[in-house]
Amino acid sequence: MVLCAIVMEIIPAIDLLEGRCVRLYQGDYDQSQVFNENPVEVARQWAAEGATRLHLVDLDGAKAGKPENGQAIEAIARAVEIPIEVGGGLRDRDRVAALFDLGVRYAILGTAAVENPDLVSTLSAEFPGRILVGIDARDGKVATRGWLETSEVDAIELAKAMGDRGAAAIIYTDIKRDGTLKGPNLEALRTMAEAISIPVIASGGVSSLTDVLSLLALAPVGVTGAVVGRAIYTGDLSLKEAIRAVGQGRWQDVPPDLGSSSFA
Repeated sequence: MVLCAIVMEIIPAIDLLEGRCVRLYQGDYDQSQVFNENPVEVARQWAAEGATRLHLVDLDGAKAGKPENGQAIEAIARAVEIPIEVGGGLRDRDRVAALFDLGVRYAILGTAAVENPDLVSTLSAEFPGRILVGIDARDGKVATRGWLETSEVDAIELAKAMGDRGAAAIIYTDIKRDGTLKGPNLEALRTMAEAISIPVIASGGVSSLTDVLSLLALAPVGVTGAVVGRAIYTGDLSLKEAIRAVGQGRWQDVPPDLGSSSFA
């Protein structure tokens, strides 16, 4: 049996900077806006509005190369019953294991996927179905270290390699769309989803119900989720309405021949 995605999952984002819930503009740490001093309060709100998963980013950790918001992450994991996924500063096995010990369900590897791809293979074997790879790109090239550096690595080629190494899914962010409310990069998402055999979760730029429905149209090619951020904080998008519009994604056991996208 495998876990097969039904429709699409809407995943609220909580970006952590110095223990607070913030949003950045195009990944720029100098253009941050604080939305709530208490991220646990935010997590509870999104869970109450119907979220089935939360997307946490340790912005301090991504910059420092090691987790920095462990206290806030643990508090959120204890406060809500839904799974959480966390990225930012996860560069070795012990830090990923420590995160799981806090109650985190999924770990997102970003910089490590580029600089130490063997780690993805090792962790995917040790923690099957729980290792996701975050690919953040500018003009198709992968950015690393909290988006502060841009490599020459092609985003689609990296996604293919990570699928081969056992990653459960790719979280793809077009940095130029992140925090801008200008809509997701649908063309890039389609190209990536059609190129790989594991699910793609869209991130960055979602600003309206129209954007959500545009992403839903990509579900048949493997875009199984959408991370939503700034729009649900500003009120441009209602989380409840977005969930209702896509028939909130869920996971269920199905025979392997019936599941085209899986978190096996």
